[in-house]
Amino acid sequence: MENDAINNLKEALKFSPDNIPLRLHLASSLIEVNRLEEAEQEYQYILKIKDHVKAKTGLANIFFHRKEFSKCNVLLEGLISQNVGDFDIFLLHTKALLKEEKIEEAIEVYKKVINLDPTYTNETLDAKLRMQSFQFDIDEEEFFDDYIQQPKINFNHVGGMDDIKKEIDLKIIQPLKNPEIYKAYGKKVGGGILLYGPPGCGKTYIARATAGQVNAKFINVSLNDILDMWIGSSEKNLHEIFEKARANTPCVLFFDEIDALGASRSDMKQSAGRHLINQFLQELDGIDNDNEGLLILGATNTPWHLDAAFRRPGRFDRIVFVPPPDETAREAILKLKLSGKPIEDIDYLTIANKTKAYSGADLEALIDIAIESKLVDALKAGIPKPIVTKDLKNAIKKHKASTQEWFVTAKNFALYANQSGLYDDILKYMGIKK
Repeated sequence: MENDAINNLKEALKFSPDNIPLRLHLASSLIEVNRLEEAEQEYQYILKIKDHVKAKTGLANIFFHRKEFSKCNVLLEGLISQNVGDFDIFLLHTKALLKEEKIEEAIEVYKKVINLDPTYTNETLDAKLRMQSFQFDIDEEEFFDDYIQQPKINFNHVGGMDDIKKEIDLKIIQPLKNPEIYKAYGKKVGGGILLYGPPGCGKTYIARATAGQVNAKFINVSLNDILDMWIGSSEKNLHEIFEKARANTPCVLFFDEIDALGASRSDMKQSAGRHLINQFLQELDGIDNDNEGLLILGATNTPWHLDAAFRRPGRFDRIVFVPPPDETAREAILKLKLSGKPIEDIDYLTIANKTKAYSGADLEALIDIAIESKLVDALKAGIPKPIVTKDLKNAIKKHKASTQEWFVTAKNFALYANQSGLYDDILKYMGIKK
C-alpha cells in the first residue's frame, strides 16, 4: 500500500513536475519508509526550482538520519541566519550540534527551543546539556561583585515626596537605625516592603535612596537574573541571591517588577513557576535562614496580580504607594534633566504646576519633545538654540500624562476589590471618598 501511494505520487508528478507541495509530500512519504536517497533527490529537485525552507529542512533531516551532522548543521545555520528559525529547526539544530560535541553552541540553541515552548522537555537533551552547561557558568563571586552596590544617593537626592519619605523612614529606616528599641518590642529588623504605583514614578530610585539613607548595600534583581531554562536552577539562583544578601547585611534586596515573579499561583500553568514562587516565599519567611538586617523591597505596577501569599505577615506586609511625583518633585526632576543643556529663563514652577500626574518618565519625554523642536532651528543656525519655557509648554500639549490609564484600572480595584483597605492611598490621591 505504501509503495502504491508513492507510485501514485510519482505518476502525478510526471504531469506536474514543478508542483512543489506534491513533491514535498512525496519526499516526506519516502522518508517514512526509509528511502532516504530518493527523498534527497526530491528535495534537491525542489531547490533547483527555488530556495525553499521546507525542502532545506527536509534535507537537513535526511543528513541527520544519515549521521552527516556537519552537513545538517550548515543547512540549519543558513536557515537561521535568514531569520527562519521555528521550533523544529532549533530542536534539530540542538541535536545535530550535540552529535558534533559542540556543547556550548547546543546549549544556546536549546535555550531558544525552550523560549519557543517553555513546556517542552527532553530527558536526553536535558541530561546531557544541563550536565555540560555548568562548565560555562560565570564565576559566582565575579557575578555578585558586579551586583552588590553601595548607593551614593539618599533622601536628600529625592526632591519632594515628603509623605513617602516619612512613611519609608518609619517603616524601614528607623528599625534599621534603632534595632535595639524594636527588638525590645519583639519587632524584627528587616522584612519585606512592597512599593506600588504607576510606571515611571521612581520606585527603583526611591529603593536605591533608601539603601543609601541607612548606608546599606543594594542588590537590584530582575526576573532575567533568576530564570533559568533548567528545572530547579531558577530556585537555586534565587536562593544564592538571598544568601549573598544575608552575608552582606545590612542589605537592601530589591526585586523590580515583582509581579512577574510573584504572579498568582492559580495563574501559573507550569509547575516550574509555582515551584519558584514557593521558593521565594520560603526565602522571605527565613525559615532555614536568618533574615535579620535584610530588607527586601519589591516594586510592582500591578499589586492586584501579586499572589496573596506574598502579602501575609512577615512577607510583603508593609505596602507603600508611590504616586506620580508631586509639584516639588516635578520641579526638581525638571532641573535635573535640563542640567547641562542649553536653556534660558525656564519657569520651572509653572511647568511643574501644569504637569500634574506626570511621571518622571513623562517629564523626560517632555524635554525630548522640546529638544526636537529646537533642533531644526539649531541646525539651520549652526549653533545650539536655548530651550525656553514656551518650548516646554508646547511639549505639554503634545504629551499627556501616561499614568492616567493606570489610574483608571487602579480606581476599579480600589473601589471594588479593596476589602482590606489595601488601596485606600489610591483613592486618597484621586480625591475619592469611599
